[in-house]
Amino acid sequence: MVDKETRNERVYTELRKDILSGSRRPGEKLPTAELCKRYGASVGVVRESLLRLVEHGLVQVRPMQGFRVTELTAEDLRDLTQARLDIETLALRYAVNEGDTEWESRLVGVHHLLSVTPRQSEDSQERFTAEWGRAHGTFHTVLLEGCRNRLILGIAHRLRDSAELYRRWSVEADAPARRDVPGEHRGILDAVLSRDADLAVERLASHIRRTDEVLRRGL
Repeated sequence: MVDKETRNERVYTELRKDILSGSRRPGEKLPTAELCKRYGASVGVVRESLLRLVEHGLVQVRPMQGFRVTELTAEDLRDLTQARLDIETLALRYAVNEGDTEWESRLVGVHHLLSVTPRQSEDSQERFTAEWGRAHGTFHTVLLEGCRNRLILGIAHRLRDSAELYRRWSVEADAPARRDVPGEHRGILDAVLSRDADLAVERLASHIRRTDEVLRRGL
């Protein structure tokens, strides 16, 4: 049972990484046979991983057409942003009120990693580096983990995955001139460490809205 669970988690993790890294384009078909060969796994394991990714909004399944990477649309982005504003801010409010010092320490650590990771590569100013993308995702994940409500936290993490797919495929060449992203992250962290839930929520909501504006231009 342990070996099966480990194998399932490996395939899920590798496929998720391929999608979020940009190796699989939005709308691209995900043939089960091809994935079985690529990841050295059975049909059952691959299908289970695909269905988990459907739950997280990274994969879509259509009758008679099979699985494909989620397509990006302005309408879906609008709904996603509204859901994030509702759910992520609620999770953050719980986190600020309930999170312990161990959570604070983890958050400070991942923020430091984010702050020292190069945001854009020297050869391309249009897309973020994979390293910064991972550090950014980790910061936002840990930010909410002080929330003790597992259901709210689970929904928030799934929404973050969907948002990450949009971020990966959005060109942000003009973003640095328009906003101070490191300053936004620092402001959220400072409010959290001050245990000011209202200010933390306000700053996270502003961060999400500004990101939505950039992603819309990127579409």
